[in-house]
Amino acid sequence: MLVHSKAGRWAAWGLFWLLFLPLFALPLLVVVAASFATHWSGAFPSGMTTGHYAAAVRGESLQALVTSLVTAVTASLLALATGTWAALAGSALGTRGKRLLDGLFMLPVAVPSVVVGLAVLVAFSRPPLLLNGTSTIVVLAHTVLVTAFAHQSVAAALRRLDPAYEQAAASLGASPAYVLWRVRLPLLLPSLNAAAGLCFALSMGELSATMMLYPPDWVPLPVRIFTATDRGSLHGGSAVAVVLMATTLLVLLAVSRVRTKASYR
Repeated sequence: MLVHSKAGRWAAWGLFWLLFLPLFALPLLVVVAASFATHWSGAFPSGMTTGHYAAAVRGESLQALVTSLVTAVTASLLALATGTWAALAGSALGTRGKRLLDGLFMLPVAVPSVVVGLAVLVAFSRPPLLLNGTSTIVVLAHTVLVTAFAHQSVAAALRRLDPAYEQAAASLGASPAYVLWRVRLPLLLPSLNAAAGLCFALSMGELSATMMLYPPDWVPLPVRIFTATDRGSLHGGSAVAVVLMATTLLVLLAVSRVRTKASYR
């Protein structure tokens, strides 16, 4: 911690807990409490049950969870490949070119995600590329929304990368392709790992653009939560939301446990 005095550290921790508890912890605790309740008419929930979780891990909810996982994994891999390729290509550009490339990739983040969903819907609802009503258009929208984060993560890592490794490999006769696959990309693996986790988490929770695009046979879990709570099933929707949070955290924990040789350098 950058605060060196004991009183300053206590003040910093106190401010952290003062902001963390009401803004982050309490809303999550309310959702968890609601997921175990059958009624909540007073200050505290009542009628504790685990029946909501039994329904949240089977039937349509389970199918929605699988749909979210497939969508998030596919969109994350596509975003990681696209963002990495663009960052590697952009590293050879000048300052203006890099700024232009960064601006293009950040554009989907600068506008509301519902606008991105509308743009994808309009662009791919007519021949020759008709994707409306398919799962592909949902994956495509998620990829567009999360690619910016993959690109920024890899581009930032490239700026910090010590060129001595590449120069040493080139001086020993390594070809540019060999330097890319055996030197640059292995050194970028920690950043790629972090970018993959971020893209996955963002895709798992995406709702606005998905609501405009999803077909009846491809319903991600956030849409399932929204429809459940919109119909008045707040407790069942809360259980599904907890399942979504738990699944996302477990995947992120698994991704964070991946270690590469570059992580120890």
